[in-house]
Amino acid sequence: MAPRKGFDTLSEFITTLEREGQLRRVTAEVDPYLEASAIAIRSMMEGGPALLFENIRGSKYPLAMNILSSDRRVELALGDHPGELGRQLIHLVEEMLPPKPSNIFKAASPLFSRLWGARGSHTQSAQSQQVIDSPDLSKLPILTTWPDDGGKFITLPEVFTYDPLTKKRNIGMYRIHVFGPDETGIHWQIQKGGGFHYRQAEMLNQPLEVAVAVGTDPALLLATIAPLPEGIDEAMFAGFLRGSPTVMSRGKRIGIDVPANAEFVLEGIVAPNERRLEGPFGDHFGHYSHAGMFPVFKIKAITHRTNPIFAATVVGKPPMEDKWLGDATQLILGPLAKLTHPEIKDVWAFYEAGFHNLLGVATNQRYAKEAMKTALSLSTDGQLSLTKCLIVASSGVDNRDFRALLRALRDNFDPRYDFLLLQNVPLDTLDFTSYTMNLGSKMLLDATEKMMTSASGGNYPARQASELLQQVGTNSEASITSMDFRIVDSVVLEGVLLVVKVAGAYKSDENAAKHQENQFTHPIVTAGREVVQKLVSEAMIGKLPKGIKIVAAVSEDVNLHKDMEVIWGIFTRFDAARDVMFTRSTLTGISTIHEGVLGIDATWKPGYPNPCEIPDEITARVDSRWREFGFA
Repeated sequence: MAPRKGFDTLSEFITTLEREGQLRRVTAEVDPYLEASAIAIRSMMEGGPALLFENIRGSKYPLAMNILSSDRRVELALGDHPGELGRQLIHLVEEMLPPKPSNIFKAASPLFSRLWGARGSHTQSAQSQQVIDSPDLSKLPILTTWPDDGGKFITLPEVFTYDPLTKKRNIGMYRIHVFGPDETGIHWQIQKGGGFHYRQAEMLNQPLEVAVAVGTDPALLLATIAPLPEGIDEAMFAGFLRGSPTVMSRGKRIGIDVPANAEFVLEGIVAPNERRLEGPFGDHFGHYSHAGMFPVFKIKAITHRTNPIFAATVVGKPPMEDKWLGDATQLILGPLAKLTHPEIKDVWAFYEAGFHNLLGVATNQRYAKEAMKTALSLSTDGQLSLTKCLIVASSGVDNRDFRALLRALRDNFDPRYDFLLLQNVPLDTLDFTSYTMNLGSKMLLDATEKMMTSASGGNYPARQASELLQQVGTNSEASITSMDFRIVDSVVLEGVLLVVKVAGAYKSDENAAKHQENQFTHPIVTAGREVVQKLVSEAMIGKLPKGIKIVAAVSEDVNLHKDMEVIWGIFTRFDAARDVMFTRSTLTGISTIHEGVLGIDATWKPGYPNPCEIPDEITARVDSRWREFGFA
């Protein structure tokens, strides 16, 4: 059966959400400063519907939020479960190789509508250009979502750029920091297509024309955030998802195409060699990303539909709406990893860790250490190259289940053979743990069932666990807090990971003030570091619970009894090169052999930005007005 045609506009999708009981209209006046985001967060946490704020203070335009913050709304947007779309996509590609006419017809016939939708379309009467306004961002319901943000931010912008030489298009989502009525920052992070286009324009010493759409149909929104291979057109992919073409139209004040069915389009240029301080911003790692120097977007015109709807989202400590956005895109695109890595069964980035900080991979290992080869390859592949921690397991392991990965580590991990550290490599711009923007370290852990291959080609079971690992003791979890006065709570997960909550953020010493310039030779002495070093030492591992292979220290704001918080509290707060340690590390030539228990100091450290939190007074105000907003 051919897929039904998707939605052409955000307004059409919102109408469907309301008909399906998936939308709540909020008629009471709402403050765009913190209040709207606090309402959206509470509603989302309670499993509430999408929200349409009809009375945002200071603006005449309604504001849509939480439009895709549930599995049901994602399926409504796509007309199918995203996992099914992923299966259809990989089936299509596999059936079309080799490209014989019979194969193409066989593969394409069930998906003809979606394939036909991937073609381009152009119009001279765009809905997004029904009204042409002078550039004045103060008229729009733009939010301040967290109290320490550098100002107002457009949080669901779809940024259209074209390569100055090849004219190839890129659509990406990069936050927009409002500087004034007609100027904003544009946060082109590392490994982003729009940033590559801007760099090319700077090399030519010419401005880059840019269009920012706000409020598009859900297929285009999902395509915008999808980690597509470089050079693949997001508008074409949106057409595949929607089952109908993405319609474009020539801009009114710029010479590039813009989306014809968007609610709003900001048209302008980004001049070469001009930067302004952008940020800070409460981001999807659950912390504020530091302010930095980024390009300036100068707006020439704002066009919009006759009765437009603005759109926004909130990112912060997971789960936020980006959980559903990110999971949907990886369900669709994840299977494509098998095309270049046939040994891969599945890949999964954990939203709990901000996606980039933890990746689980299941493989069908065909020869000794093929899994580590796969991990190395993935760690240099597109957006996956920004992954901080990659755990690879055997094909029978559910790599989307953190506890299943822990059990695989329990059964198969030995740091002598299964740990690899990569230093001085690119990391996500939002990662703050190395103290150097865009640069850090990553670690690869091999948790597959091991096979040793003989010269004759036979396979033999892996070696026994190291002597130090065999020394891990038999004490109960309850006795952990007695091992150090700074440990205020602890939990053991799957018999392999001991997580301890440590009181005190850090311990000042003579090197603390110079932690940034001396980060490689003088790591910060935190209470967490001291506790971890103590627990993984040869003198102490015999007192740990039996079978422990990893000890992680987290700060007091982490709830050890919620897996989501444990994942967030560990993987967003350590640098692998500086904050990981072992019972014993021996330098042999230029190689370091690690033995015993792996320790991670994931406590908050000086120089780290604060976590995102809504002020108590805003929370109290929202709670007191909850019925006024239309909630029971």
